[in-house]
Amino acid sequence: MTLPDAITASARRARGRVIAAAVLGLVSWAALAQGPDVVVAGTFPGKALLIIDGVPPRAVAVGQRTAGVRVVSVEGDLVTFEIDGQRQSLRPGDRVAHVASAASGGELVLSADASGHYRTRGRINGAQVEFLVDTGATLVSIGRSDAMRAGIGHADGRRAIAQTANGATPIRLVKVDSLRIGDVTLHNVEAAVHEHDLPISLLGMSALGRFDLRHEGQRLHMRKRY
Repeated sequence: MTLPDAITASARRARGRVIAAAVLGLVSWAALAQGPDVVVAGTFPGKALLIIDGVPPRAVAVGQRTAGVRVVSVEGDLVTFEIDGQRQSLRPGDRVAHVASAASGGELVLSADASGHYRTRGRINGAQVEFLVDTGATLVSIGRSDAMRAGIGHADGRRAIAQTANGATPIRLVKVDSLRIGDVTLHNVEAAVHEHDLPISLLGMSALGRFDLRHEGQRLHMRKRY
């Protein structure tokens, strides 16, 4: 029996979810050179199947630390793990380029997904939001449900019309108290709240304009200016 077959069989017996590493390579912790690169290859009760720095998958139990990675919890298919005191949660199959913070402070590093896009999880007013980096968007744009979770009322802000790929759409112009990515927090960020849900929030220039942006291969370095 090959290793992938053995992993699949074991996961099925444990009633877990296991997905081939070739598919799950889309999900990684974009660590700096000194930090491990982590891919979640699947989950089953009390354990996460991790690929760390490209080595064969290993099952890591909750509370266990291996190669600098500690699994904090496995709740269904959501894995929370910790690297150098920083926690991150993700699921197998997510197309999210996760954040690493540079040792010098005020700098973030995003890693491109398989489509070449930069995606990351962040927080608006403390509520978790998934972002797509979009330098073509003037404002941070969030959907109605995300706005409600962030404590932004549907009637808050000034009415406006946004021109999108699907035509004109009504929005509300607001300022969010805090927008956090990794260890970097921005305050009083201009944003557009859509009257319907969005598949993903856009990290537009009202936030990106506060960073110096630099590409290195498949990584985007973002150093906060103000």
